Amino acid sequence: MSLDEKVFHEDVQEEKVLEDLGYQQELKRSFGLLGMIGFAFSIVTSWTALGGVLIVGVESGGPPVMIYSWIAVSIFGLAVGYSMAEMCSAYPIAGGQYSWVAVIAPPKIARGMSWVTGWFMIVGILAMGATNNFIGANFILGQANLSFPGYTIERWHTVLLAYLIAFISTGLNVYGPHLLDRISRFILIWNILSFVIVVITILATNDHKQPAKFVFSDFQNFTGFSTGFAAILGLLQSSFGMCCYDAPAHMTEEMKNASREAPKAIIMSVYIGAITGFIFLISVCFCIGDIASTASSTTGVPLIQIFYDSTGSVVGTCFLSSLIVVIVLVCANFLLAEGSRSLFAFARDHGLPFSKLFATVESKRQVPVYAILLACAVQIALNSIYFGTLTGFNTVISIATEGFYLSYAMPLLARIIAWFYGDAKTLPGPYSLGRWGIWMNITGLVFLVFTSITFNFPTLAPVTAGDMNYTSAAIGVIGLISIVTWFTTGRKNFTGPQIGGSVAVLEARLGEKGRLDESLDDKTVAPEMGLDART
Repeated sequence: MSLDEKVFHEDVQEEKVLEDLGYQQELKRSFGLLGMIGFAFSIVTSWTALGGVLIVGVESGGPPVMIYSWIAVSIFGLAVGYSMAEMCSAYPIAGGQYSWVAVIAPPKIARGMSWVTGWFMIVGILAMGATNNFIGANFILGQANLSFPGYTIERWHTVLLAYLIAFISTGLNVYGPHLLDRISRFILIWNILSFVIVVITILATNDHKQPAKFVFSDFQNFTGFSTGFAAILGLLQSSFGMCCYDAPAHMTEEMKNASREAPKAIIMSVYIGAITGFIFLISVCFCIGDIASTASSTTGVPLIQIFYDSTGSVVGTCFLSSLIVVIVLVCANFLLAEGSRSLFAFARDHGLPFSKLFATVESKRQVPVYAILLACAVQIALNSIYFGTLTGFNTVISIATEGFYLSYAMPLLARIIAWFYGDAKTLPGPYSLGRWGIWMNITGLVFLVFTSITFNFPTLAPVTAGDMNYTSAAIGVIGLISIVTWFTTGRKNFTGPQIGGSVAVLEARLGEKGRLDESLDDKTVAPEMGLDART
């Protein structure tokens, strides 16, 4: 089989699966495996994400909590990642988690459970985009403060710069969607090289490294809570660092051979993130100076302070920080792309107000322009929280992480419920966990529920109105809106994947593959082959 015929074969299969789930192929399939790994890892980018929220770990237990919680979160994250990869392989739809729930859950609760999942998923993705914009703004302003000590960072400076990052990302997503795959491959190389440069530089230049006891056993607690409670709070940093690995699932309708390549991208992003994050944390913890002064750095970014304490050079620090800024800015573009595709998919299933508008795909560029604009508007609204409260940054981090984790938990819960009631469906994709699947689901669900509870705790004591964690209120409002809108409009209008017939189509896919291979090899494919003849 020639390369052209193979690509045609793969695209035909993916489009047929999509069609039998009730959708037409509208987005352009341009991503390959390498590009999607770059896309996913640039969003996960565990080491830069950990550096961006280092203040959380520094205050809540210090180095031991950061390192050991990272190991635990990475292991449990793999259980979740493998579970999601299996579902993504069977149902490669841009809706991701909520689409899987619609197919996997018992019929009586499938649509309602899918609806709630969709709301949590979208809020998590959009809040993560807003958080990333915060991190980018903090790194840029932190370098300005380091270079010009007389400059004082104000909250409104951070918010306005976060707005600018969102606007730039929107422009690239609307006018340059054809560049995303190329940027993905470039940023994968940039990401890994930057990681190597940063780690080697700080270890080589730092001449006052901390002893091993400080890194692996000395507990640091600046929260005001008990030791055990502070350690639990420290999970937020690691959980934030190991998140967003569902990104390939939302881009499957723009991938070639998505049912095979998207699961690989999910798993690879978790493994690469776990390894780079672990090495980065140990390196930073050995090079960290005084914990209190690092946490209260005038740059607002403890990692920048660590770079400066290690190198003793403003230029060197800005160079290392700029490597991260490039990654964060690219990540902003990809998170906006992921968020807009999720909004597009949910609107396509009549899950949003004005669904027809947000499900529209611009024919020339083949992107959902209105969904992109909506994603930008929501990110800006979330960034605006920082105007009103000093803990706004941590609140948005918690909303983003919990939104993601709850949306991850729902398809796992759906499959466990179906299994318990004897209604479990076989996931017939090329990537299968076999009999280990249900145990991965259970392990992942327990982890996700536990961490989701901890995201609602206040991070400082004594708790005041200004220090309160409003995540529980925000998540409660989101849950309430999803339930109310379900009974008012969703129950009547929300469709989800067309489940009738889709299971049979998916189960037959492997058998069809062999027959289609023979047809292509023998060059007997009928020239009139259309959507209805693609099996």
